[in-house]
Amino acid sequence: MSQQEQVHGVAGLKKHDIKVSGIVFMLYCLVAAGAFGIEEMVPEAGPGMTIILLCVFPIVWAYPISNLVAESGSVLPSEGGVYVWVKEAFGEFWGFQAGWWGTVSTYITNGVYVALVAGYTSQMIPGMSEAGVHAIKIGMILIFTVVNLMGLKEVGKVSTILSILIVLAFGLVAVVGFINWQTNPIDPIMPADYSIIDGLGGGICICVWMYCGYECISNMAGEVKNPQVIPKGLKIAMPLVALTYVLPTLGGLASLPAGSWENWSTEGGFGTGVGYASVLTTHLGQAWGYVFLVIAIISQCAIFNTYLASGSRGFFVLADDNLAPKFLVKVSKKKGVPYIGILSLAIVTLILAQSSFTTLVSMEVVFMLALYIILPIAVIKLRKKLPIEERKKRGLFVMPGGSAGLIFYAGFPMVIAVIALLINGTDYLAVGLLAICSGPVAYLIFKKIYGGVGKKDPENYPLNGAGFAKGDTVRVGLFMFLAGLMAFLGQFWLRWYEQDWGPDDYDMLGESISKVQDILLWAGLAAIVIGAVIFFVGKKKDAPMPEKPVDMDALMNKYLNEEKHESFFED
Repeated sequence: MSQQEQVHGVAGLKKHDIKVSGIVFMLYCLVAAGAFGIEEMVPEAGPGMTIILLCVFPIVWAYPISNLVAESGSVLPSEGGVYVWVKEAFGEFWGFQAGWWGTVSTYITNGVYVALVAGYTSQMIPGMSEAGVHAIKIGMILIFTVVNLMGLKEVGKVSTILSILIVLAFGLVAVVGFINWQTNPIDPIMPADYSIIDGLGGGICICVWMYCGYECISNMAGEVKNPQVIPKGLKIAMPLVALTYVLPTLGGLASLPAGSWENWSTEGGFGTGVGYASVLTTHLGQAWGYVFLVIAIISQCAIFNTYLASGSRGFFVLADDNLAPKFLVKVSKKKGVPYIGILSLAIVTLILAQSSFTTLVSMEVVFMLALYIILPIAVIKLRKKLPIEERKKRGLFVMPGGSAGLIFYAGFPMVIAVIALLINGTDYLAVGLLAICSGPVAYLIFKKIYGGVGKKDPENYPLNGAGFAKGDTVRVGLFMFLAGLMAFLGQFWLRWYEQDWGPDDYDMLGESISKVQDILLWAGLAAIVIGAVIFFVGKKKDAPMPEKPVDMDALMNKYLNEEKHESFFED
């Protein structure tokens, strides 16, 4: 290991000389790792609408988010990413919410990737016993846990190898598809009985899912020797992801028989149904189905590998700020990795990989959408605290377009996130809102037990009479008001939007959905009233600290040159 790699960052993490290419491939794994998942979008939205959305979303969703991440990460290149940016913009309460949403969502869904690998492997080896399936899950978790314990640079190397294999496989699908073009890939735009709202509703949520994850790379920024390579990597990764989605899908639809789009599914080419593997088996032979099945397994492994790295840093940075149990901040002395965070995520993954994920995934979706609402607001606030002119003097990345550009980059993600929250259905909104309300509860508990940021910096983070941060009463009241507003107003839209839905159209709750709608309506109204009361009482009794002028150099150096905390090291 080089001398530079021995330099320690936040709480003893070692920094690594990671090149732009390494960032690009880690981002590719975090966001895409292939086009798997789009198969479900084709029959849901229609082939034409699928292609339109895959082309439009890089412009109105992925490009803005990658720029928001690049600008924030350039000025505050810290371990923890969105948590740190929101904390510096709005204080530790809202920062904790962002950190909690991002981290818990990773803990919830990492098991999905393990379960998918077990499922794909079972297709390759028919008749595999239940014990064999469990062995596959345990083996996968052990392999990539070891890779992560070796360090971030090793995670990057594995991501690079797996990404190249995945890109080559989907590149082959695109080439074979275009060579064998035989049908109009965008006909029909939507299924015959669909309205525009139906087509958009069937595709937006999947498209949001397929193009999310750019912010996750920032969780590891504190371990990168030159964090300015992250904005450069984002510029390359975003179009690479889009091309990997659009070209194979376009070629696949064009090279398969007319009408086959109705049978696309994630099992297409591996069992029943149609998918990317079908393009190769149809035109190159059945053996290619097994080749692509291997690629599907590699894809899930690539995602799991990088999310194990990203997710394990979430509670680590919260613990470093005294907002989570202190054992989570332990770092191995030899490798300089947060081994407790990695091991805890691996254990939770093993448990959840045995479960049904419908409810869990619904929580995860809302966590991520909430994150994409608060991130743009934090970027707007940080521009006021850390002026653009000062950033440009230091050669930092700034999103182009001035004020109009900021409206575009911040506005589209927030609008799309709100729309996505409201078209999944009442059951998703109800479970999701309940899930995100765990954030304030966890914050108040951890703040009371561990002291929060005020324990390290009492001058800038003073406590109120109840032992919480000064102004937390106002913040809790505002959170309740906003959550109640989403539940209350959302119900008026959802009752109209779902008027033709039956119990079978809901993934959860089913027959009891009308009761849930009533509960959301009245609980939302109650939260609005109670939240407003708490907010205005807090304004009088527990007003937040007035903002102080920000020394930009001091703030940047705080995150670039954090002192190591020897008490956190363990052999």
